[in-house]
Amino acid sequence: MIPPLVSFITWNRLGLTDRNLKALLQTADDFELYLADNNSRDGTWEYLQELKDPRIKSMTRFDANRGPVYAGNYHLSKRKSRQYFITVDSDVNIHTTDWISKFLETFRAFPEVGLLGAVSDEYLSKNRLPLVKKEINGACYLQICKGFVEGCCQCLQPDLLEEIGYWNEECCMGDMEICRRICDHTSYKAGFLPAIELDQLQFIPCGKCGVKDICTLKNHGKSCFELHREKYRNPQFREMYAWKFNKYAKELEDKKSTAYCASIHDSQAMKRCSYNRHSAEENFRYYVENAN
Repeated sequence: MIPPLVSFITWNRLGLTDRNLKALLQTADDFELYLADNNSRDGTWEYLQELKDPRIKSMTRFDANRGPVYAGNYHLSKRKSRQYFITVDSDVNIHTTDWISKFLETFRAFPEVGLLGAVSDEYLSKNRLPLVKKEINGACYLQICKGFVEGCCQCLQPDLLEEIGYWNEECCMGDMEICRRICDHTSYKAGFLPAIELDQLQFIPCGKCGVKDICTLKNHGKSCFELHREKYRNPQFREMYAWKFNKYAKELEDKKSTAYCASIHDSQAMKRCSYNRHSAEENFRYYVENAN
């Protein structure tokens, strides 16, 4: 089997990137790592270029932050046939060294599952979604009944990806829209995998940062976390363009759209179905103008 493609996208917060990439590279399982920097301004790109590991197959720096969906779909467009696709956010620190095996074992036990996500215990305790525990031969996952699977660490299986293509760029609502498509408009299920332990620490004091000696911001009076916080626009984007998701959801219900979505990174996919390029580029432009 082709090792899964692991997508890791950075955007400022070099302190967290350093901490969490080091943990990721301690993974005991085989994988192909694709790194992308969303136009960080804190030395992240220079840091990434110093990494040496044979599992790193791709390293890209975008000239502007066009949002998480744009960057994620870029990596998804590089996926080989029959290859699992895994997203790991830069604020995710994975504690379980065989976490990829746990994802794959669960998919084998439950062929009806298309997407599995790993989150912290704190997240599950705070977000009390209706969940159904599914168990078979020692494998277990928590199936969602409504809502969505948080996208901080997700694994998507190949057959599902052949059916749905990409994250929808015309609304760019990420986890919310892809889970709606999977659960309501395909035969696949989605859920959480509690066997994988992780944390999502959001701040590291400069004095305890693992890269403080090479920090390019230490003499500028601003930390990488402040830089990230100043330009983080996901909540504002969702508020402004929620209508696009509602419109797309209605089109799915009325069968005017299919569960398959194309991407600007894949010309063949754009020929396969209708693609509202104007809407997608409006979304990318919002991030270019507000998050760089």
